[in-house]
Amino acid sequence: MTATEPAPAVASWPPGLPRSLEYPRVPGGSILRAAVRRWGERTAFVHHDVPLTFTELGRRAHAVANWLADHGIGRGDVVAIHLPNCRQYPAVYYGVLLCGATFSPTNPLLPPAELAAQLADAGARVLVTWEQVLPVVRAALPATKVTTVVVTGPAHVADFAARLDLGAGEVDLAELLAADDTDRRLDAGVDVDADLAHLAYTGGTTGVSKGVELPHRAVVTNVLQSACWTSGSLPTVDGAGDVTLRQVGSEEEYPTRLGTATIINLTPWFHAMGAIGYLNGQVMGGTTVVIHDRFDPAAYLTDAVRHRVTGIGGAPPVFVALLQVPGIESADLSSVRGISSGAAPLPVPLIERLRRLFPNAPIGEGYGLTEVTMMATGNPSFRSGTRKPGTVGVPIFDTEISIQPLGGGAPLPPGERGEVCIRGPQVMRGYAHRPEATAEAIDADGWFHSGDVGTLDEDGYLSIVDRTKDMLLYKGYNVFPRELEEILFSLPGVAGAAVVGRPDEGAGELPVAYIVRTGDDDGAALTAESLMAAVNERVVPYKRVRDVVFVDAIPVSAAGKVLKRELAARERATAAGTP
Repeated sequence: MTATEPAPAVASWPPGLPRSLEYPRVPGGSILRAAVRRWGERTAFVHHDVPLTFTELGRRAHAVANWLADHGIGRGDVVAIHLPNCRQYPAVYYGVLLCGATFSPTNPLLPPAELAAQLADAGARVLVTWEQVLPVVRAALPATKVTTVVVTGPAHVADFAARLDLGAGEVDLAELLAADDTDRRLDAGVDVDADLAHLAYTGGTTGVSKGVELPHRAVVTNVLQSACWTSGSLPTVDGAGDVTLRQVGSEEEYPTRLGTATIINLTPWFHAMGAIGYLNGQVMGGTTVVIHDRFDPAAYLTDAVRHRVTGIGGAPPVFVALLQVPGIESADLSSVRGISSGAAPLPVPLIERLRRLFPNAPIGEGYGLTEVTMMATGNPSFRSGTRKPGTVGVPIFDTEISIQPLGGGAPLPPGERGEVCIRGPQVMRGYAHRPEATAEAIDADGWFHSGDVGTLDEDGYLSIVDRTKDMLLYKGYNVFPRELEEILFSLPGVAGAAVVGRPDEGAGELPVAYIVRTGDDDGAALTAESLMAAVNERVVPYKRVRDVVFVDAIPVSAAGKVLKRELAARERATAAGTP
């Protein structure tokens, strides 16, 4: 089955919006230019209670762009941003785009060898890094082509003019932020189809990260696809020809209007969902974003109440932890009008708990990957929409989803499991320096083969069953861990769950559950035997969980994805008899 248009029997499509959008052919920096004119002195970002208005963001971004240009950086050059989310990050990000260069996001927690490998693969000339990780950077640099290291840190969160104590040859970000802030239109010559806006690296949860080439056209397109889907808007251009939104959805269906939203953001901007949805999408929509350095569930709840947030979003672990904060049931969260989840599937039992806590907030789960810029499907955001728990919605504008046999062949009928394939204008150009990997991922008809296993129902709603690389083989039978994890999440006392395979000479792989207990009596009462009995009575014999390991936390990436590779490595080591 291939889904291009959902069935009319369900309310899956934003009312009044077309199936296809018109995407202005503008470079990524156009998003900021329009937002600065439109939202002006409204607060764009808040970090440690220090605000940054759209106007100041625009000035600082142009200053960064001009400094880079004056130091020989422009079209074709890669600037790696090696930072946690912070108040200065948006100015650096847009500065890179505005000078015509390519933004390459880098996880600031990478060890030296992995950092060096990514910077070398990207061919980065400039690295903007965080003061606290300078020892790692200095160790990595000799294996790269980086010639300029720009440093920022906590001091710049409070004061952009603060000066840092740096080593020889290292540049203080304060110098860039204080440069000429006029708009020189440095990106006027950008080819939106050929020039890369982003060189983003895959999350590497199952293997080596690959560089994903995303031209300006793909980035602007997916920002518009996702923003229009969630706000009931159409793309438009302002009087200067820069891209913005025209909200056509009614206030009844979309109670959060453009320029009125406030959110807390935990999603890292070095991740696809962060850069597209929680940076560009929020800037385009005039949202005030409260930045948190790390996830402290109690602090998150306090700020959600204090700032009267209009939406809560993130990866499933965020919601798991929030639901365990004492007093959340009595907190005044009446301002919340919507909940969104991404990066990993949201277990149905978790959706049901959120529904009880937020009865008037639609819970929208979507699906995407770095290779499709960010978003490919979404459950309806409008209030009367049909949201199907356990699914990630329908294909968004100009996007097709096809379920194809894992070994290749014609699309499968509704309900049958196969590989999720995606076609649309947001699909990457390819993997940098990896033509063979690109050819394997994108076929001759333009379908991107995701490596995810899923199904489409009769109405065109997509369900993600699992990753093909996470699938276990027990005596020749396919076992999908997510099915078992859904059951585990539904059991009292389970706060977190992940299922991986334990190598076994006779069976191939044994399903083993890693479990985090809740901090209440239900959690204390859990035993391996009780959990296995509760799961195994609900599945066929070959899917039964064979062991349970209790842990304090499930390892997750910075983007909230469970790192199955770490658990699988632990199981391999156990099977081999190594510590």
